[in-house]
Amino acid sequence: MPADEFDVDAWLRRIGHDGPRVPELSTLRTVIAAHTATIPFENIDVLLGRPPKLDLPTLQRKMIAGGRGGYCFEQNTVLLAGLGALGFSVEGLLARVIRGMAADAARPATHMVVRVELPEGLFLADVGYGNQTPTAPLAMCPGIEQETPHEIMRLWAVGDELTLQVKLGDDWQNIYRLSPHPRLAEDYEVANWFTATHPASPFVSNLIVARPGNGRARHTLFNGAMTVRRPGDQPERSKLETAAELRATLDGTFGLKLSDADLSDALAALDRHGTRGAWHPFFS
Repeated sequence: MPADEFDVDAWLRRIGHDGPRVPELSTLRTVIAAHTATIPFENIDVLLGRPPKLDLPTLQRKMIAGGRGGYCFEQNTVLLAGLGALGFSVEGLLARVIRGMAADAARPATHMVVRVELPEGLFLADVGYGNQTPTAPLAMCPGIEQETPHEIMRLWAVGDELTLQVKLGDDWQNIYRLSPHPRLAEDYEVANWFTATHPASPFVSNLIVARPGNGRARHTLFNGAMTVRRPGDQPERSKLETAAELRATLDGTFGLKLSDADLSDALAALDRHGTRGAWHPFFS
């Protein structure tokens, strides 16, 4: 994924970053906050039976010029290229999603993240985990509670891997377990294909859109259910009954540009899978 294939100026304009570009921790914090606040997590192409392509020209047309979002392989491929173009020392890693499971649960490595090396140490950068995406870089130091603009998070050692945990209320919940071994682009192609096509993948039959907001809010759309969560408050839930309501939410809450044809096809796909109106505890 050569950095010279990536239009870093267009990316920074897209996310609204006009600050320093030096490869320092303060820049990394600002860029991650700007990216997560601007480019939504979404799986619409997967729902429509179009496994995402991970080459940089395609991702730039879709997510930067086209006003779309993406899921982890798309989001973090863009982040990896963008940080590399800014001069950061970066490597791509894979993680095992273990939400709702034990920290050592046996799971496939199907989530892409980025590791950044700085004078202060190694940091985890991830702009593509949906409604629990870390909105700040996390020092890869086990057991240390770390503030982000949204939740408190920590990394917990499990053998030679690190489990990302988030504090929700008084509970620590497992998110994913991170392998320390750098990956090749080919590894992401395989994991992306599996995630985008396996019948048991939640992305194949559900519409999922997420973006963090101001005031530590998390906005999540799961099929037709809209949820807004803020620490210490009860979740605000509503149902989007019509295509017009869905359109208004995608445009207004998520800043997501979607063609009329894709919106219509997405609703038809939910009906075909029988998931329109279905819910999931991790997205509600």
